[in-house]
Amino acid sequence: MPSIRSRLIRLYMKHVVGRKFRSAGPNIEEWRSFDDFMIKNQRVPKGTEVEAVHFGGVSADWVRAPSVKADRAVLYFHGGGMTMCSPATHRELAARLSASTHASFLVLDFRLAPEHPFPAAMEDALVAYRWLLDQGYTADCLAIGGDSAGGGLTLQTLIALRDDGGPLPAAAFFISPVTDWVRLDGESLTTRAAVDVCLTPEMHRFTSPFYVGDNDPDTPLLSPVHADLSGLPPLCIHVGDDEILLSDSTRLAENARTAGVIVELDVWPGMWHDFTAAASMVPEAQRSVQGIGEFVRRYVA
Repeated sequence: MPSIRSRLIRLYMKHVVGRKFRSAGPNIEEWRSFDDFMIKNQRVPKGTEVEAVHFGGVSADWVRAPSVKADRAVLYFHGGGMTMCSPATHRELAARLSASTHASFLVLDFRLAPEHPFPAAMEDALVAYRWLLDQGYTADCLAIGGDSAGGGLTLQTLIALRDDGGPLPAAAFFISPVTDWVRLDGESLTTRAAVDVCLTPEMHRFTSPFYVGDNDPDTPLLSPVHADLSGLPPLCIHVGDDEILLSDSTRLAENARTAGVIVELDVWPGMWHDFTAAASMVPEAQRSVQGIGEFVRRYVA
């Protein structure tokens, strides 16, 4: 049964955060104005170090908890429907995950749609991963991960790295990921529509075409969950049972396992989209952060 605290935060998510997005309607600029609200509500743990870096035409933030190991890093992609948010909106989550994984987090400020549709963000992700290798990190000391749309970018990046023949990271993790921007036919879009306190099917159908842009909808990486997933490193997936994107996670787990990939899937009862970001207040989110940390430490050298 969900904790009392999670039920209280769920009400806040529904009547404050969710209402903000629903009242904004289909308006990207209005949504982007909420970034300041998200940044102001960050509770970054004391002792966290943040350093801005620039390389290869892209920018990122190093986020480091006091417990990090010098040779271990995670390339992290923030959520926001590929149309909003930044490293600053996800600094608290990155800091808590840095503490649990004992790894420095490179939070990428990738280009956003609709100004920069696919494959712009993925190109930035590949630049960042290769930059980490150039800095002396070995692939077996690296992981990549992301939440929401950033989880989908994680999957796209893994597939692109594998197809390029370069070294893959030791592991990858996903928090409430988007894994299909084209078909949008997961059953949870219907079965969880009444209980999702953050997202609506209409919101998902509104933002997805911006990322697809003028690309051929049959491009495999725009529906990466249905692409060839063989040869990927171990995957960890955390998702709430009460979110419209649940099917994106369960399909990813099923298709990856069928392809011979090691998968750990945790579906959290009563939890909402991206609930892990509420780790400062919600016990289930705290356990999610710790679970991801244990997974990364198990597979990253």
